[in-house]
Amino acid sequence: MLPFSMTSILALLAAGFWGMGDFSGGMSVKSAPGTAQPLGAALRVVLFSHLTSFTVLMLLVLFRGDAAPHGAALGWGLLAGFFGGASLSGFYIALSRGAMGASAAVSGLLAAAIPASVTLLLEGSPGPYKLLGFVGAGIAIWLIAAGPAERESLETIVLATGAGIGFGLYFVALKYAGAHSPPLWTMATARVGSMSTCVLILGGVRAGGRSTGPVAVSRRMILWILSTALFDTSGNLLFIAATRAGRLDVASVLASLYPASTILLAAGVLGERPTARQLAGMGVAVVAVVLITL
Repeated sequence: MLPFSMTSILALLAAGFWGMGDFSGGMSVKSAPGTAQPLGAALRVVLFSHLTSFTVLMLLVLFRGDAAPHGAALGWGLLAGFFGGASLSGFYIALSRGAMGASAAVSGLLAAAIPASVTLLLEGSPGPYKLLGFVGAGIAIWLIAAGPAERESLETIVLATGAGIGFGLYFVALKYAGAHSPPLWTMATARVGSMSTCVLILGGVRAGGRSTGPVAVSRRMILWILSTALFDTSGNLLFIAATRAGRLDVASVLASLYPASTILLAAGVLGERPTARQLAGMGVAVVAVVLITL
């Protein structure tokens, strides 16, 4: 018998793909021409990657002939897309203002804590070992995601906190959307919500007199955007499968360890050495995973 449950395996795979998606998304923004503003590039990366994802998902559902969601499934899917699009946009806007440091860790902790709390209220305690593992995972997320101590503006912290709350609500909405419709349709519906949200935010930024300016797209940027769409969508589908296989709290906490794969990928591709703090966080994450799977 496998020592890991199917929920744990799928959630950890989701974390791996999400981490690769974040790495690709960051490289997409960095690959924008030097004249492009980070804010405009970041918002367009989210929009274009989700548009690519939506196009592929629609082709797949049309090929499979799955029935389109309606009622609660449709509502939850659109709501998940709204939370996902708003959270990603807010997160990237915060990133465009500079390094987020501890704010990034706060965002990751909230993304794990909210669905875990919802599950605890609705389904009861998962057991002492898993609860201890959740605490360990929270410590690991903080150690891995938080950068060097630095002073950040209140607005940046607010954006990061809002993004973390949105990510947590996204996990919850995606779970309920996936429980009532096929995974491909769930993600396609969520992409409609996220794209609509990104367009509204981009329009709001421009209407507010903070024009993001024109953003040229290079071939390298397109390739990174395509990889972002592939990894992020794969991670989302794996997360939906994980929530179908077991508890939402286990799936969300394990999937929230995605910064670890981003750090490891940056080390392998860019030669960025993990800090001692990040390596300690990865060690704590291993212990947390073991406890959660007991």
